[in-house]
Amino acid sequence: MADPGMSVSPYWELTFDTSGDADPPERDRLLAQVTERGVRDLVVFAHGWNEDRSAATALYRRFFAPFPALAPRARLGYAGVVWPSMRFSDEPIPDFPRSVAAPGAGSGPALDAETRRGLLVAFPDRADVLDRLGRLLDERPEGEAGLPEFGRLVRLLLGGAGRAAADTDEEGEPAVFTEEPATACAEFAGALAAVAAPGGTEGFGLPNPWEGAKELLRQAAYYQMKGRAGTVGEHGLGPLLGRLAAGAPGVRVHLVGHSFGARLVAFALRGLPGRASPVKSVTLLEGAFSHYAFSERLPDDPHRSGALKDQQRRIDGPLVCCHSHFDAALGTFYPLASRLAGDDRSCLGDEIAAVLGPRWGALGHDGVQAVPGTARLDLAGALAGRLPASGCVNVDAAAVVRRGGPPAGAHSDILHPELARVVLAAGRIA
Repeated sequence: MADPGMSVSPYWELTFDTSGDADPPERDRLLAQVTERGVRDLVVFAHGWNEDRSAATALYRRFFAPFPALAPRARLGYAGVVWPSMRFSDEPIPDFPRSVAAPGAGSGPALDAETRRGLLVAFPDRADVLDRLGRLLDERPEGEAGLPEFGRLVRLLLGGAGRAAADTDEEGEPAVFTEEPATACAEFAGALAAVAAPGGTEGFGLPNPWEGAKELLRQAAYYQMKGRAGTVGEHGLGPLLGRLAAGAPGVRVHLVGHSFGARLVAFALRGLPGRASPVKSVTLLEGAFSHYAFSERLPDDPHRSGALKDQQRRIDGPLVCCHSHFDAALGTFYPLASRLAGDDRSCLGDEIAAVLGPRWGALGHDGVQAVPGTARLDLAGALAGRLPASGCVNVDAAAVVRRGGPPAGAHSDILHPELARVVLAAGRIA
């Protein structure tokens, strides 16, 4: 067991490195003990953007806490995935709610020590580049040199991250990282203003592009994390679940992922060996990847498909996508950072997705798209027993996933017993 203070038992943690290799002692403990402990249903949760093991464990402690009372007769086991991701310090994480200062507020450096530490984990061997980016954010040099240099340094951080982060087979590196930096930063600055004061930004003139420069850096870091999540899922968690199925064939696995952790558990389906699957349900909470990822044919190009086409068929049960329009990280910034082509972007805030079109939307904002037969329910309907036993299911969770300030909105508002009930319902766990 990984933590005597955990709210549930038996509980294991599984730590993966950037290549998807699992920590051998942790892996072996799970494989050896899951049968010994009489586990019938194993719930495996992968966190999203995060910073360290303690924060991940705290999230799992809170999310798993309602399960024993909700399913007292079930023989449940629990596993928490710990993988190398990061967050910016101005974003809340689920276990530590706090007020978030408005973008640009405060007198400290734009990249505080906590954020810089996370960026060094995301971009090792780039300390000099990060130092210069931090100075530019603090100094905001005027004229034509500052923002172009900032954009060049952000591209230098990204390197060749492209294909690992693709959710459809048409994607490359988003143009937002290669277009004129002043334009990209101005777009993000306008989006930040709209999220901070929806409907109240008229008459204040054009925002300073430097207000959006930190957001450009934030999205570059998340682009790196997005690719890493897929790698860890496909090359780490998926093969491990195959070993679990071989050694403990009676154990039913239920995958849960938040944010980029949703991408991790989804890509684990692609890494499952053989034809038989131990996975009986997948629940995606505010998934930070394309809503077309499972599509066989993209609406704007029927000759192309999603990176996870047909992978929902590897589940002996449903793939449930919980989404909320209160998620500003996915409803506003994801489509801006993900778009590949220039569009007319005259509106901000809630209108961004409509202006850019649905092409660059995220699962956690509006659910699975372009998969025929996908069911759509509100949260009350899902909890009333109307959750299908197979296929893709979109559950509008905005009734509970609704709290949070800028820049992420309700993206991390997932600690609700109703969402625990959705996981149990998806897995048909009594």
